[in-house]
Amino acid sequence: MFDTEDIDIQITRDVKVVDATLRDGGIVNSFYFPEGFASALYKANVAAGVDIMEFGYKVSRKMFDETKFGIWKFCDEQSIRSVVGENRTDVKISVMSDVGRVDLKSEVLQKEKSVIDIYRIAAYSRQAEEAAEMVSYCHDMGYFTTCNIMAVSRDDRQSLERALDIIARSPADVIYIVDSFGSLYPDDIMLLCDIYGEKAYKYGKKLGIHAHNNQQLAFANTIAAYAKGVEYLDATVCGMGRGAGNCYLESLIGYLRRPAYRLEPLLAFVREHMEPLRKQASWGYDVPYLLTGLYNVHPYAAIDFLKADRTDYENFLHEITNGEKK
Repeated sequence: MFDTEDIDIQITRDVKVVDATLRDGGIVNSFYFPEGFASALYKANVAAGVDIMEFGYKVSRKMFDETKFGIWKFCDEQSIRSVVGENRTDVKISVMSDVGRVDLKSEVLQKEKSVIDIYRIAAYSRQAEEAAEMVSYCHDMGYFTTCNIMAVSRDDRQSLERALDIIARSPADVIYIVDSFGSLYPDDIMLLCDIYGEKAYKYGKKLGIHAHNNQQLAFANTIAAYAKGVEYLDATVCGMGRGAGNCYLESLIGYLRRPAYRLEPLLAFVREHMEPLRKQASWGYDVPYLLTGLYNVHPYAAIDFLKADRTDYENFLHEITNGEKK
């Protein structure tokens, strides 16, 4: 437990809560959300005091078949404006782009022409140079930027520190720790906060955390990062996200206990929109996700296992560990 003095320090420190429901949750249902869902979520976030709402991906229609995805796979300006108008609220609008999956020159507008406030660039550590170039481009176009380093649980320290050094020297405003496989523990997160902070703080960067719930640790890992000074905290309503999902936004808002945040609008949204959605889409903790988290394996193996209606968990364990007995 934190002692009282520590709690007081944490409460007065700055923090930004990021709702990634439409983006990470969109992976669950190929971004086909019910009509009115995005508008209701936006209104709930405004009422709840959420700082940033991520609408989805910004990827190129030249690379993806738009007939196979809903609109939040592409986040056209018109689509976002149909929900937020001129966004005369305190909520900042974010989108995410993977390295190499967006045509920057034709698909990223000058900031004064866009209602988007933040570009989040997702990359693996081996793509650090390309990520830094994308960050620089979006920064020069007038956007607040983050770089989200994916699958850090697979990186050795030398590779990670090299990537961090490149990204920290870029114009990125925030550098994110991303537990893509849900395989990290709170002590791992706290160590990573130190490793990231050593590079990031030297160049005036802030840190963020995006956790997955394979071992039911997304919330614990998020508040562990918060205790270490991480200020940008990702979460999703009902934890909706790829595979095992993410940190629950309701849990995070409840934990922070700040006057600026209100839980009731999110609870109303859960009742009116998330409960019906659960009957159409599936996400959240399950044994196969636990196993991929435990053994640092990409969760798509568990997704395929569940799609096949398999329950032979022992065989699955042997498959993902190359037959080693556990």
